[in-house]
Amino acid sequence: MCVAVAVVAAGFGVVLSAEVGGPGTAKTISNFGLCAAALCAAVACLIRAATLRGRMRASWGLVGLGVLSWAGGQACAVRLDLLTGTVPLPSQADIGYLGMVVLASAGLFVFPAAAQTLANRTRSVLDGLMVAVSLMLIAWIFVIHPLLEAGGDSRLALAVSLAYPLGDVVMITIVVYLLALRRREGHTLADLALVGAGIIAFAVSDIEYAYLNIIGAYYPGGVTDIGWFAGFALVLLAAARPVARGRRTAAEPATGRQPLGVLLPYVAVLAALLTSVLWFARSGQTSAYVESTQSAVILLMIGRQLLTLLENRGLTRHLEARVADRTAELYAREQRFHALVQHSSDVVTVVGTDAEVLYQSESVQRVFGYPAEVLTGRRLTSVLDTESATRLAAALRSVSGRPYASTVLELTIRHRDRRLRQAEMTITNLLDDPSVGGLVLNTRDISERKELQEQLVHEAYHDALTQLGNRALFRERVAEALQERPVDGDVTVLFLDLDGFKEVNDSLGHLAGDKLLVQVADRLRESVREGDMVARFGGDEFAVLIGSELGSDDAEGVARRIVDGLHEPFRVDERDLHVRGSVGLAAYSALGDDAAGDSPVEAAEQLMRNADLAMYRAKHTGGSGFASYDPQMLAGLVERLELEADLRLALTRGELTVHYQPTIDMTDSHVAGFEALVRWQHPVRGLISPMAFIPLAETTGLIVPLGRWVLTEACRQAMEWSRQTGRPPVKMAVNVSVRQFDHSDLAAMVREVLTETGMPADRLCLEMTESVLMTDTEENLAQLVRLKALGVTLAIDDFGTGYSSLAYLRRFPVDTLKIDRSFVERLGEQGDDAALAGTIVQLGQSLGMSTVAEGIEEYGQLAALRAMGCTFAQGFYFSRPVPAGEAGRLLLESAAVRPSA
Repeated sequence: MCVAVAVVAAGFGVVLSAEVGGPGTAKTISNFGLCAAALCAAVACLIRAATLRGRMRASWGLVGLGVLSWAGGQACAVRLDLLTGTVPLPSQADIGYLGMVVLASAGLFVFPAAAQTLANRTRSVLDGLMVAVSLMLIAWIFVIHPLLEAGGDSRLALAVSLAYPLGDVVMITIVVYLLALRRREGHTLADLALVGAGIIAFAVSDIEYAYLNIIGAYYPGGVTDIGWFAGFALVLLAAARPVARGRRTAAEPATGRQPLGVLLPYVAVLAALLTSVLWFARSGQTSAYVESTQSAVILLMIGRQLLTLLENRGLTRHLEARVADRTAELYAREQRFHALVQHSSDVVTVVGTDAEVLYQSESVQRVFGYPAEVLTGRRLTSVLDTESATRLAAALRSVSGRPYASTVLELTIRHRDRRLRQAEMTITNLLDDPSVGGLVLNTRDISERKELQEQLVHEAYHDALTQLGNRALFRERVAEALQERPVDGDVTVLFLDLDGFKEVNDSLGHLAGDKLLVQVADRLRESVREGDMVARFGGDEFAVLIGSELGSDDAEGVARRIVDGLHEPFRVDERDLHVRGSVGLAAYSALGDDAAGDSPVEAAEQLMRNADLAMYRAKHTGGSGFASYDPQMLAGLVERLELEADLRLALTRGELTVHYQPTIDMTDSHVAGFEALVRWQHPVRGLISPMAFIPLAETTGLIVPLGRWVLTEACRQAMEWSRQTGRPPVKMAVNVSVRQFDHSDLAAMVREVLTETGMPADRLCLEMTESVLMTDTEENLAQLVRLKALGVTLAIDDFGTGYSSLAYLRRFPVDTLKIDRSFVERLGEQGDDAALAGTIVQLGQSLGMSTVAEGIEEYGQLAALRAMGCTFAQGFYFSRPVPAGEAGRLLLESAAVRPSA
């Protein structure tokens, strides 16, 4: 754009200067070229205003309207010239021309500037007046005075002619003032500089136009028009210039006053003074206007200097106040630092390389009891013990050769009251610092911190109740014993678990249990040898670490003394409590090749694990004894873990099946129902006995999903047989585990299964052992009531082997008693078991319950039970548990025989 505008402007100047095509052509090009240039500049200014906001928009908008007013005046002048052949002065065109002076001046006047203080605004006004008066003086000498001497057609024509240069002086003054102000604030000047250059070009043409008009020598299309065209071209470039954004935020301070902003008023005054001197020297005359203008400039300069003097005095007072405040602040900081040093919990000491105390803070008396003056001038090593003094001297030597080096060490310092205190000392080499010139020692008393650390370590490694070592400390001690074990030595770990401790906690409360544990710990300390370690792992688990010679029976002797020591009753809250203990032993020598290559920590873990396994073996053999580790224990544990993992996958893999054992009605020997019994066909191990995996499922909790699957499969099969035979579903008995009663949603689960399969509730019998009646009695009673409300039948399996009382039997809504096979297999012999079977039958009859005899294997047992009045029978005499297909055939055969029976 700059190149294009420059080319057009240059071409316009060449055409008008050389009068290419003659005066008429030059006149036409000038008239229409000026109109086009003014119109383009006006449009550019208005577009620029539309992209801005606030005072900047108003400023560019007014400048654009001013240029547009000039374009209107030019269009009017061209019209008059075309119609009349001349443009009189004054004319309607001058209204448009002078409108630019008014509107452009207003636009420049509202140009935004940063907010200023009163003094700055006053100085800015004085600077502007100095520039304006100086320019008016220059304009008088070069423009106005010659125009007045030249005269004219009329006073109105003279006034209009003078209005142009005077208006230009006003606009130039505003532009120069804004340039100085913007430069002082650190803003860019390109836009204003272009506008100012355009106004200067206008001023040159306006002055020449005014003079030529007065003497009657002006004609359109002359060289005078070049200045106006150039002015509009510069305004166009200023308006079209890209807006600079993000140059500086409002909160960002200016870079400081610029020389142009400070010197500009003086430059204008100097120019006016030189102009007036040269004019006087050339003409030898003066005028009242020149003298009054010079006087005004002098007064403005005096006012500005007075304002500067007042500002300097205020600045001096401000600086003096700042210096006083800064001095007071430094003094306060010095006093505060002094107070902090003297009353700090750290003791600050400055010593030389020979440990002589150069400065000692007063806090040493509060921390270590020594007055500061007692230590000043003495060697610091004189108040330390020999070891601490040696360490301090070595630390001082280590840092003295390295400027600003530091080191930290812990020392024992004797308090003035003779107590030994633990201290942490930080030594910093400030020998090269002229304000210190020594080694700075920051010392603090860490005795309480050390005690707290020791206490925390003790708590982390000891049981809070018995003060015995805990599992973490025991593991470390075992690893240490293994690492330090002599060639002919052995290390043995004993695990102890109390038998019957849970009953004490449940019946007498945890407080009584804690008292019992404390006494057990004392008994253990008495039972072990000196040098053996006793630890408590938590709950009622204890451990003992024993070191002995290889092949000795010291560990067994300690285990025997522990078991025997627990036989004596414990006196707790006026009660004699009896507990027993099961002890497991694991010796390092028994590990053999299994421990080869293991680290002490790994071997310690293995020993503790083996002792734990041996303790469970002792507990399973009846308790109140001890057992040594055998590798088969680990093999059994591994096998148990593998079996547990396989059992978790058996349900999803479809390895489980349900077999059905028929229940026979004693009256007519037909199949009255079936008992559903789960079987596991392992892909590798083959058929696994329920006695092997049912207890495992009980222990791991897998019995809950397993029980639901068996219940669902049994009900589904009963409904399948019902559809095949066209008869109502057969009575189906399903065992329910005690672990299933631990879940409060047992009744909801049974309801869901009945709903899913369509099994009538009265055709389902849930069998449970007597342990259900004896544990969590109230909760299990509520569970049974909810199950009974569904309409299912409830039976007690293996009745007579437990400890249920008649009171419990009456409370629980039980429908059937199943006589355990141990009573049935002795029927036909004289003995208590045969009599007990008859008693159970009579008990069931008296309570309105049916009875089922299990384990019938021969006809004599069946005849005896019929004679007793037993209701139903089960056993190999009738059928073993068979798959669903065979059970279905038994059911069909029984249904076919029953009508003729």
